Amino acid sequence: MEIKKGNVFTIFPFLLSNVYNKTKRGYSMKFHTKYLWFNTTKHREYINITRDVEQALEESGIKEGMILVSAMHITAGIYVNDAESGLISDIDKWLEELAPFNIDYNHHNTGETNGDSHLKSLLIGHEVIIPVTNSRLDFGPWQQVYYAEFDGQRRKRVLIKVMGE
Repeated sequence: MEIKKGNVFTIFPFLLSNVYNKTKRGYSMKFHTKYLWFNTTKHREYINITRDVEQALEESGIKEGMILVSAMHITAGIYVNDAESGLISDIDKWLEELAPFNIDYNHHNTGETNGDSHLKSLLIGHEVIIPVTNSRLDFGPWQQVYYAEFDGQRRKRVLIKVMGE
């Protein structure tokens, strides 16, 4: 790769050392993909998936990098917060106040009845990125990863993508 003036690697040289760090077998950047499947028993449910994310990291062998955790459905979400039952209840109550179930949403004109679930997913977000340092999730105190289901009782998946070296 030829480096020229104005090239992104001359402006941000740290990218060159981290991304293009070659080994005998090619680039040292590794990727590991794992899918989790859910079929919740409730319409709305919050499931702690921290251990599943840690297991994907262990399987990858990656020591430094990041993990993308993404809900692969438009009525579910992923978030990082405390694993305290009162807080989880507060989050559910807050989301219900902002996007109440069974209100007359325009989306329901299509024959669907889950307009609130789409809005709740937008509020929570569908993915998070977690730093990995020394083969561990680099969290602050109390942080955990949650799968948030807003239109449950059917099969959905979550993608865990571990990236690093």
